[in-house]
Amino acid sequence: MSNKRRRRRAPRLPEEAVQVEVESLSAEGRGIAHVDDRIVFIDQALAGETVLFKYTKLSKTIAEAKAIEILQPSPDRVEAKCSAFEMCGGCSLQHMSADKQLELKQKTFLDHLEHIGNVKPENLLPPLTGPLWGYRHKARLGVRYVRKKDRVMVGFRERSSSFITDTEQCEVLHPSVGLLLTELSASIARMEQKERIPQIEVAVGDNQTVLVFRHLEPLPETDREILRELAVKHDFVIYLQAGSPDELEALYPQQPEILYYDLPKHNIRVEFQPSDFTQVNPEINRDMLDRALDFLQLNEKDHVLDLFCGLGNFSLPMARQCAQLTAVEGSSAMVKKARDNAAKNKIDNVEFYMADLYSDEIASAPWLKKKYNKILLDPPRSGADAVLRYLAKMDAERIVYVSCHPATLARDAGVLVNELGYRLSDAGIMDMFPHTKHVESIAVFVK
Repeated sequence: MSNKRRRRRAPRLPEEAVQVEVESLSAEGRGIAHVDDRIVFIDQALAGETVLFKYTKLSKTIAEAKAIEILQPSPDRVEAKCSAFEMCGGCSLQHMSADKQLELKQKTFLDHLEHIGNVKPENLLPPLTGPLWGYRHKARLGVRYVRKKDRVMVGFRERSSSFITDTEQCEVLHPSVGLLLTELSASIARMEQKERIPQIEVAVGDNQTVLVFRHLEPLPETDREILRELAVKHDFVIYLQAGSPDELEALYPQQPEILYYDLPKHNIRVEFQPSDFTQVNPEINRDMLDRALDFLQLNEKDHVLDLFCGLGNFSLPMARQCAQLTAVEGSSAMVKKARDNAAKNKIDNVEFYMADLYSDEIASAPWLKKKYNKILLDPPRSGADAVLRYLAKMDAERIVYVSCHPATLARDAGVLVNELGYRLSDAGIMDMFPHTKHVESIAVFVK
C-alpha cells in the first residue's frame, strides 16, 4: 500500500445558479445566506436582496459565491461608478450607498469593541468623511504583459486572483494617474522590456505625481525614452527601481524636487520618498490629526510620547503645542527622515528614537525611563499590545489610539480599560478608504 497521502479533491462546484434571499451582511460587506446547511458568503449582494448566485468556493459548512443577477434589489444598492468593479480587487463596496458603507463600518467597529475587548465607548463620534472618488494618493499597481491578448494590463489585481484587472481607468485613484491607465498600458506595451516590469508605485504629493517603475532587467535607452516622453506629456516624475524600494534612479527629471504634503493649519511640511508610508487620503489625514490633537488637549506643559511615529505625521503637529515630545519608530531610515522633517520645520522640542516596539529589548530603552502625561499610539495592523504593559507604569492621563485594524484596537482597548484603569471616553471611525472594507478608527482613553 502506498505511503503517499491521497490529495483531497475540492468539491465540484455546481454549475447551475441558485436563488436566495440575503439575510445579512458580513463585516467585509458580503451578503450572508444559508443554503443546504451551509453559510454562503455572496460577493456584491446586499442584505434583504433576492439574488441569483454561483458558487466560487465550497466546503462542508461554508461556501463563497458571487451574485450574477439581482432579482430584488435593496434600497441601499447604487450603480458602481467603475466599469471594472465586478472584477477588480481594489474596491469591494461600490455597489453600496455611501451612508450604508459608513453604517457597516461603524457596526463592525462597535461589534469588535464589544465582543473582543468587552468595552463600549461613552461617546460614539460621528464618522470622519471626505472625498469619495479620486482620494487615493498612494497605490501599488500591478503590471503584466498578456501574450495571448498582446496587451499590457495595468491596475489592481482581480478579487482572489493574481491576474491584473482589465481597467481603463480607476475612479478611486488620484485623477493624475487614475484617468491614464490606458495610456500607461500603451506606453509600456511599446517597450522592449515590457514583460519584465511587474509593478508601478504611485505616490502623489501636494507638489507632484511620482511613478516608480519596478524592472527586473536593465532598460535599454529606447525604453527609457518612452518613459521620458510619458513623463513630459503628463507632468510625471518618474523613477526606476531595480533593487530595494529605497534604491531609486531618477529618470525624469534627473534631479526631481522631493515629494511633500503640507499641514497648513500647523505650519508644517512633511517630506517623503515615494516608497515611504504615508496616509493614502490626505484630506482625512488632516482631519484625523486635528481630531487627535483636540482629544489630547495639549498645552505648553505637556510631555508627550508618540509611538509608531513614522515620518512624524502626528509628532510634528503635537510638538508645536507641547513642552517636550518623544517619538519612537521601528525603522532607522524613518527615524532619520523624521528628524530631518523636524529640523526643516524648525521644531527642536522633539527627540526621535529607533526601537522595535514588539521586542522585550525596549525594557531598557532610555525613553521609557521618562514620564509622559499624554500618549499617542498609531500602530500597524498588529496593534500595540506589546507596549501596553510599559505604558501602565507611566500613568498617563490621556491616550489617543489611531488604528487601521478594529480587531487589534478592540483587543488593546480591553487591556487598557479592563486591566490598566482607563475608560474609553470617545471612539469612532474615519472613512480613509471609501468603497473598501478597510476600517480606520480613533479611540480616546482617559485615566
